[in-house]
Amino acid sequence: MFKKLKKRWEINSNLQLVIILIVFSITGSLSVMIRNPIFEYFSIDADTNIFLKILLSILIITPTYQVLLLILGTLLGQFRFFWNFEKKMLSRFQRKSNKTARKSC
Repeated sequence: MFKKLKKRWEINSNLQLVIILIVFSITGSLSVMIRNPIFEYFSIDADTNIFLKILLSILIITPTYQVLLLILGTLLGQFRFFWNFEKKMLSRFQRKSNKTARKSC
């Protein structure tokens, strides 16, 4: 399994793989933790509509996650990997929106 990841991500060392996996883990946890104070600030609590909470969670967590990936990746010496990872991810969103726009015309 790790060999496949290393090949897919074009990395060579096991240490680099471990660092990348740690960055993904920390980033996921931090982005969810950051959501809570933002919800408190805007008085979003248990009485708030569940669909609104889900939408706001997506809108808060997604960009937070992207920024944290770059920051933590840079701090741990993996900026190039995470920069390329971000570019791939953003290009996937762009392709889907372009396909949708073409279909609706």
